[in-house]
Amino acid sequence: MFSACALTLLSGLAQAQQEPVGYVKTVTGDAWITTMGQRVKAELGTAVMIGSQIKTQPGASLGVTFKDNTVMSFGPDTEMNVDEYIYAPAQGRLGLVTEMVKGSLNYVSGLIAKLKPEAVAIKTPSGIIGVRGTQFLLQVEPAR
Repeated sequence: MFSACALTLLSGLAQAQQEPVGYVKTVTGDAWITTMGQRVKAELGTAVMIGSQIKTQPGASLGVTFKDNTVMSFGPDTEMNVDEYIYAPAQGRLGLVTEMVKGSLNYVSGLIAKLKPEAVAIKTPSGIIGVRGTQFLLQVEPAR
């Protein structure tokens, strides 16, 4: 009995982790989404998951809209990881944490930041940005 319940729970968690948290809405040039070791060329509608790495090549740009209508637009030669995404407002569970490795980002807040601003954080090599407004630009220089 316990084994069947545990397997059902684990199966449900695995499915939840596999659900897209956002989708590519715009792309120009070469950009890639890598999830669980699978690298795919970013095209309109490409899914973004928890754990995805978003990467644009020099001269490329990419726009992603998340389930809560957060919009992130990435400039050329950018790399960002989606570390955490929780959007269950009915249960009061909200969170968005990303890691900006390098490049440029234009961020426009969605519902997570509006409902629970302290639940949104963008990590950078030199610190963490806590989102308290509705829009900001971020530039991260590559490590030298």
